[in-house]
Amino acid sequence: MRVLLIGSGGREHALAWKIAQSKRLSQLFIAPGNGGTRDLGENVALDITDHKAITDFCKLMAVDFVVVGPDAQVVAGLGDDVRATGIPCFCPSKAAGQLEGSKGFTKALCDEMNIPTAAYGRFDNEGAALGYLYQQGAPIVIKADGLAAGKGVTVAMTMEEAEAAIIDCFGGAFGASGAEVVIEAFMEGEEASIFVLCDGKDTLLLATAQDHKRAFDGDTGPNTGGMGAYSPASIMTEALITQTMAEVIEPTVRGLAARGTPYQGVLYAGIMLTQSGPKLVEYNARFGDPETQVLMMRLKSDLLDLLLATATGKLAGHTAQWRDDVALTVIMATKGYPGSYGKGSEIAGTEKLDSETIQLFHAGTRYEGERLVANGGRVLNVTALGASVSEAQRRAYEALEKIDWSEGYYRRDIGWRAIAREAEDQRT
Repeated sequence: MRVLLIGSGGREHALAWKIAQSKRLSQLFIAPGNGGTRDLGENVALDITDHKAITDFCKLMAVDFVVVGPDAQVVAGLGDDVRATGIPCFCPSKAAGQLEGSKGFTKALCDEMNIPTAAYGRFDNEGAALGYLYQQGAPIVIKADGLAAGKGVTVAMTMEEAEAAIIDCFGGAFGASGAEVVIEAFMEGEEASIFVLCDGKDTLLLATAQDHKRAFDGDTGPNTGGMGAYSPASIMTEALITQTMAEVIEPTVRGLAARGTPYQGVLYAGIMLTQSGPKLVEYNARFGDPETQVLMMRLKSDLLDLLLATATGKLAGHTAQWRDDVALTVIMATKGYPGSYGKGSEIAGTEKLDSETIQLFHAGTRYEGERLVANGGRVLNVTALGASVSEAQRRAYEALEKIDWSEGYYRRDIGWRAIAREAEDQRT
């Protein structure tokens, strides 16, 4: 099978790494790919916003299956355009992709299907949004309605922070994505993620993970696209997973099908574990980044089989097998991220990393001849397996010490909540 994978981040390197292990694969193309994916298939210099260029390439190269990684291409309807040519595509429809493309859309679906989530208001002008804020007070959560590269959410602990976030959104900080704003009640609890495949009717639970959104240790600093993750999320017990499936995931699938926009792809739900039970924080209509890196390290099943079954409506009867090990990934980012940062700094020492328990996934990298250089904000993903979160974390940080990159930085506490729980369990 000839497969085209769309994207260039750490998520796509992890997906490419796992797809390349499939016995069904004959050739893998990655568009545009990065410095790491070149070793797994053929990087193709396609403009992934040009849907015709992608479908023309598929016809020219006799591509059998397309897998779409990034959120922007999901929301732009790339999956619809590929399927219109007769080629199966792992990507939700543009209509169903509004689960990620519009937070207001998702909130309305939650209202319709009685899905537990935070109370909210939805606004298309600054004055009304500020008025609602003054009524509600802080802490409170301000969200740009559309895509904002993981940076359009402000968890405001003070009124000043909340005011600034609203003014930024309507002032154009996120372009058209901030033309509408959702203001949510602040939910107390710990957040985790759950990943589920859906073929429009049937669902298959994959796994849980926990991301670390803030830039710096102790969950301080600005929100990012994610600075690290681990899987499984120990706080997501079997009982909580069952409750989340019944109260959040399954009503979402039913609701979208009833609207005539069945969901086919991966559902990635951020869940807040509150005292009153699990509540939906938000949906993503694609695999997470950096969660994909830890999921792929743990997955034993053939990923290509699962993706194809999802895309063709044949998921019933499929199962996913997982390693018992914990996987943990740490992001190395360019200094300055998630603000302004430079490109082109050299990275050395990466050839020392890969082993049975360590895998390096590239994100914002490229090669200049034989020199590996940084080409983005989040650049490398050092991912480790271990019998516990503590062991996986230790291995990941030992591997990080081998990388020589003066312009890189990373958090030093990925997995800290789970490690604290492990320590508590040992004491009791």
